[in-house]
Amino acid sequence: MIERCPKLLAVSSAGAGYDTVDVEACTHAGIAVVSQLGGNAPSVAEMAIGLMLAVSRRIVESDRKLRTQRGFSRESVMGSDIGGKVLGVVGIGYAGTRTATLAKAFGMRVLAFDPFVAPEEIRRRGAEPVDLETLLRSADVVSLHCPRNKDTLNYFDAKRFASMKKGAYFISTARGGIHDEQALAEALTSGHLGGAGLDVWKEEPPALDHPLLALHNVVATFHTAGVSHEGRRNVAKSAAEQVLQLLRGERPPHLINPEVWDAFLERRAAALRALQAA
Repeated sequence: MIERCPKLLAVSSAGAGYDTVDVEACTHAGIAVVSQLGGNAPSVAEMAIGLMLAVSRRIVESDRKLRTQRGFSRESVMGSDIGGKVLGVVGIGYAGTRTATLAKAFGMRVLAFDPFVAPEEIRRRGAEPVDLETLLRSADVVSLHCPRNKDTLNYFDAKRFASMKKGAYFISTARGGIHDEQALAEALTSGHLGGAGLDVWKEEPPALDHPLLALHNVVATFHTAGVSHEGRRNVAKSAAEQVLQLLRGERPPHLINPEVWDAFLERRAAALRALQAA
């Protein structure tokens, strides 16, 4: 597409993630890439907390039973509070930070692992910095908020799930492919993990016969964490503002490939000269 669009100046993602953009190819062609980091972070954080509550309090399971069955007791769908539990946040960017803030309102202790954020900054964002092994060993709930890239594909595999605390809950509002879905299904089926709340899938939507969809202790949603009316509006506003900044020659706040900036300005100036000449 880049080769077929020689006048393309910029690529703007429609959300916080940009894993669908070949950033290296854009940089080589002098194309600026911007994402809408933080635009829907409050929406994603609310969904992460919602999934934690839905899984731990067995809300969806109870709803299904009440609609289709009789003869079960309230105690048969008894869940656990998240208050007083330990939350492990993997990736403490915009969404991870907001999730940590909300979790503390529930009385959770928050640990965070992020190799790109200094320990003192992690503390400033409301979490205790720990290594990944400590987080997995200590957390009652693990919530993913890291980007999908070559380093995080299948990052949560069978070994990582086995390292998690027995009975812990796994939550992901990040990207499909970061966790191994088959390994997660096996960890849940074996009883090692207590449940999962999944908003993202390797294939979206997942197949109807996907093994995770057959498990009663999995709450599944269709990549809707950032898709609220408010989240979509915030992202659209961010995208529009950054496009206007690029057109004015102003450096936008969420430029993914800053090394392209000088080349972009040269290409922008050439495009303006061509327009004026026409």
